Amino acid sequence: MPQKKQRKAIRPGVCFPWEEKVKEYPVILGDPKIVQKAWEELDSLAYLYLWFCIMQS
Repeated sequence: MPQKKQRKAIRPGVCFPWEEKVKEYPVILGDPKIVQKAWEELDSLAYLYLWFCIMQS
């Protein structure tokens, strides 16, 4: 029987954690904290939008 993949708990307000997303990118040239901040802001807006859509149903 195939084993299920273990998922780490995701913090509330996050769709895709930065720690997971950064693994998909090549080497970040410059300040990675700027990219992280931008990603986390965008991700939190996506999370809010999804909750808004759910609450409108």
